[in-house]
Amino acid sequence: MEIDQAPDPDYDSVKINYVGFVDPYALEGMVVLKADNGKEFHMRAFSGEVAKHISSFDEPEGEQSPSIYRMIEEICEQNEISLVKVKIYESGDVLRANLYFTGKKDLVLKNHRASDAMALGAYYKIPILVRKKLLKEQMEA
Repeated sequence: MEIDQAPDPDYDSVKINYVGFVDPYALEGMVVLKADNGKEFHMRAFSGEVAKHISSFDEPEGEQSPSIYRMIEEICEQNEISLVKVKIYESGDVLRANLYFTGKKDLVLKNHRASDAMALGAYYKIPILVRKKLLKEQMEA
């Protein structure tokens, strides 16, 4: 299997525009993902811990990365592959994601939690793609 690097017409590349919490106890995280065309996707209902990790990835002296991220990095190094993109989509009433690895062997891990996949995308600074139908016009304040 070869990973297709061509742009997918059903997805837009997004950047993490905001990371925060829904509740005052930081138990539920949220992010605002923004495409180049200004459309946004607000993602919530995931662990506040994941939101804290995402926030720390851009800090020069952020907290140490979670051990699962280091395990994935080690698995990639030993198998000579790299995570190259993440695609987020709806599956019924939940968000899911596919993770795309390429290198010595191409690999796609399908139907994983979108918040974990998005966090990996942020950690590795790789493209995060969101299905276009999830993106909405920016709401005016």
